[in-house]
Amino acid sequence: MSDSSTPEPTNTDRSAKTRQLLGMKGAAPGETSIGKIRLQLMKPITWIPLIWGVVCGAASSGGYTWDLESVLKAATCMLMSGPLLAGYTQTINDFYDRDLDAINEPYRPIPSGAISIPQVVAQILILLVAGIGVAYLLDLWAGHEFPIITALALFGSFLSYIYSAPPLKLKKNGWLGNYALGSSYIALPWWAGHALFGTLNWTIVVLTLIYSMAGLGIAVVNDFKSVEGDRQLGLKSLPVMFGITTAAWICVIMINVFQAGIALYLISIQQNLAATILLLLIIPQITFQDMYFLRDPLENDVKYQASAQPFLVLGMLVTGLALGHAGI
Repeated sequence: MSDSSTPEPTNTDRSAKTRQLLGMKGAAPGETSIGKIRLQLMKPITWIPLIWGVVCGAASSGGYTWDLESVLKAATCMLMSGPLLAGYTQTINDFYDRDLDAINEPYRPIPSGAISIPQVVAQILILLVAGIGVAYLLDLWAGHEFPIITALALFGSFLSYIYSAPPLKLKKNGWLGNYALGSSYIALPWWAGHALFGTLNWTIVVLTLIYSMAGLGIAVVNDFKSVEGDRQLGLKSLPVMFGITTAAWICVIMINVFQAGIALYLISIQQNLAATILLLLIIPQITFQDMYFLRDPLENDVKYQASAQPFLVLGMLVTGLALGHAGI
């Protein structure tokens, strides 16, 4: 028999707890489980684009086959890119953003005091060492003469550090910081997946860096939730520099224009069907931009991303498959 004095959790309570665990906006305070707190620091919701980037890279390599070894290789690369190195990135970002989070998201684990600073530092180091270790194992598994995946993991880890940590703290600059973030979420895991099953080349590098310009637009969307804190701490995010409305238009233009540019490249290499599909996938993104984001970016940022992002990431896979088919 339940204690009638203890209220049953509502759907709103459960939703807030879930959002907290995933590292999303609108979380609930009061979590005491150290395991859940550590997971919250790693923001599992952010692992998805990196895992997807590995899938796109494997597709663009043209060398992926549906056998057990390839599946295990891909899964191990996803583990490295998502839970380990993205988890490291998010934890170190929370560590250096604790003053900002105290303003914007005081329920976050560090500003709320739910986890101690030494525990956070230990988590950062463990995730970093584990991620680089898995990268080296993947190089051995793939038989690489040069440990390209390890080099990518080291570069990405360094980029994550200078993105969050002073004195560089790239995120202080709305353009540079968001491009570093966009390329880390699109280009780096794509390169890792491609290198695991094929040979990474400059065409793939350049194309994914162009795709990362669309990722820059997506990264800026995340800045709208922290405008007040950014303004108080002197961070030059695009919403702070240009205002809410102009920054929202910059986002949607970058997201759409650079995807269209990739479609034009696919046409140039005779991948016309893929180019057409990619262009069609831009249409619903524009629709949701108009319905949600441009009308109220502060209120609808999460709703917009949940509605539009699936079409962007599906376009990435279409592009990867087309590049693999063309033997790029």
